[in-house]
Amino acid sequence: MIIGVPREIKDHEFRVSLTPEGVRTLCVAGHMVWVEPAAGKESGFSDEQYRQAGGRLAGSKEQLFNEAELIVKVKEPLPPEYALFRPGQLLFTYLHLAASAELTKALLDAQVTAIAYETTEAPDGSLPMLKPMSEIAGRLAVQVGAGYLERLQGGSGVLLGGVPGVASAKVVVLGAGVVGSAATRIAVGMGAQVTVINQDLERLRELDALYQGRIVTLASQQSWIDPAVEEADLVVGAVMVRGAKAPKLVSRSVVSRMRPGSVIVDVAVDQGGCVETTRPTSHSDPVYCEEGVLHYCVPNMPGIVPRTSTLALTNATLPFIVRLASAGLESAMRADPGFARGINVAKGRVTCQAVAEAHGMTWVSPA
Repeated sequence: MIIGVPREIKDHEFRVSLTPEGVRTLCVAGHMVWVEPAAGKESGFSDEQYRQAGGRLAGSKEQLFNEAELIVKVKEPLPPEYALFRPGQLLFTYLHLAASAELTKALLDAQVTAIAYETTEAPDGSLPMLKPMSEIAGRLAVQVGAGYLERLQGGSGVLLGGVPGVASAKVVVLGAGVVGSAATRIAVGMGAQVTVINQDLERLRELDALYQGRIVTLASQQSWIDPAVEEADLVVGAVMVRGAKAPKLVSRSVVSRMRPGSVIVDVAVDQGGCVETTRPTSHSDPVYCEEGVLHYCVPNMPGIVPRTSTLALTNATLPFIVRLASAGLESAMRADPGFARGINVAKGRVTCQAVAEAHGMTWVSPA
């Protein structure tokens, strides 16, 4: 199969979809890989490294899309890329289509078969390609939030870990999945007072046992969410419903009752956000103030640590890319139902039920 690795064009997206070693693996398996010049530069991978790995450098983004049967990206296509796709082409990337009717329609119109990293399942039902980026985003959420609590950044001037004689900051983590667990780990490590809110009581039991009384765990009930958020210095939105829009757990009125200069980092922004006042931002302009509270809502948070993120992403995606390229779409999907659940659109149809429901579209089974 002919595979294309384009340079990402999303604002300050420094990741690349494959490392040179990943390209080498595909070339050894008999595939041809086209790489857009400078695609890996910001992740620390030179064009020469891709050449030495067996990749071919495309003359332009247009040539890469024309040559490739399978486009492997990091983030969802943006409007300047829509016209580059052709019918029957395969796209493998993070899509988050439930949050974008425009992108969903563009892919349907282009007759592209788009496979989402975030809905592809492992045999145990986990999400192997979402997990590493979620781990990074969760850890970054607390790191970033602590920075914006500084007065020079517009925050309330609270030190996350406090000092002897002064209470540490209150951190509320909404969700205890991969993002929430990673955020909890960093917040506890920095000495904050951490409250984790989650629907799954068994997961809360696991966290309670792990941290042995160093965190507060609460079941996800609105009567408990609201006061916890109102008293928080930092709120991390870590709610994820597979392929679907995130539920709004925090209303504008609750945000308005938070202390001025508090911070919300809504990692769920990829799926629309779990806070009513959330709207997507970018690394160029990451923060806005709403109801006196700073909001950091960048959809591609792991892009600011591209070296770590690109290596982790390739570790997770490469086995699936090799399987897809070597077996072909139909054989690869029939052999692995979890992989087939990654197909979000195909042949002009929506094949992910959560995406169809989000946009009021007709759903057709991938099978």
